[in-house]
Amino acid sequence: MNALLKVSSNPHIRDKSSTTGIMLDVIIALMPATIFGIYNFGFRALILTLVCVVVCAAVEYVYQTLMKQEVTTKDLSAVLTGLLIAMNLPPELPFWMAVLGCIFAIVVVKQLFGGIGQNFMNPALAARNFMVISFAGSMTRFTLDGMTTATPLAILKTGGTVNVMDMFIGNIAGTIGETSALALLIGGIYLLAKRIIDIRIPFFYLLTVAVFVSIYSITAKGGFDPAFLAAHLCGGGLMLGAFFMATDYVTSPITPNGRIIYAVIIGLLTCIFRLFGGTAEGVSFAIIISNLLVPLIERWTVPKSFGKGAEKA
Repeated sequence: MNALLKVSSNPHIRDKSSTTGIMLDVIIALMPATIFGIYNFGFRALILTLVCVVVCAAVEYVYQTLMKQEVTTKDLSAVLTGLLIAMNLPPELPFWMAVLGCIFAIVVVKQLFGGIGQNFMNPALAARNFMVISFAGSMTRFTLDGMTTATPLAILKTGGTVNVMDMFIGNIAGTIGETSALALLIGGIYLLAKRIIDIRIPFFYLLTVAVFVSIYSITAKGGFDPAFLAAHLCGGGLMLGAFFMATDYVTSPITPNGRIIYAVIIGLLTCIFRLFGGTAEGVSFAIIISNLLVPLIERWTVPKSFGKGAEKA
């Protein structure tokens, strides 16, 4: 009888999906971008990806064993975190830096706050930002075909021109998993078809970026520039963030209206960082900041209760 009285922490949502099943679906959705990234950057990208996945899983296992907690490595959440971290790393990043980032994600961001479901920000993005702050040079040095080169967004920021089709397909410099907008769209469509993610967040995120960049193009460049807009939609970590990072169950709102507000805030911050900040990218910091606002967003958008006194709720 006592077992029947045990209730998990909120929110209480009935669903046949399991944590392992959801994580596996996201991993499958990331395979097109992962495979293309390995094809684009070579054998080292494969090794770096494997290092991140193995380290994250191993660190979670060791931490939970030492803390005498239930080992949850089999739910694949640590594996997914490792894969997402790898997708956000330059292919030439030293392995030891990637290992430190993985340890930070699993121990500091995830486990110290109670494990899966309790982290206050996306562990993979937290690890990326940690490494960007700690190892700025290595995290912003990108290579393609053995040559160090600037990313398309960095070229745009200095007034140069880029090949939008190359950006869409992925024949550009960047992190392992962010270069091919096409591969990420395929993965995103898979997640939407499987109903793993809600379309509100990626749709309103991308829409906000499109509107903001269009207005900027008209006012600052003297007219609407479709190539400039397409480059911003295909470039950087926008597609990766929209479908795989901003939609994280734990760190995104559960209310429908809250998801829209959350997505719009991320879009605005991304554009502000990209167009007016000192860096050509802004997705990671935009999502992390918005993660911190989720409790307030949910409080503002919680639906009214039914019944007498609902107007006071």
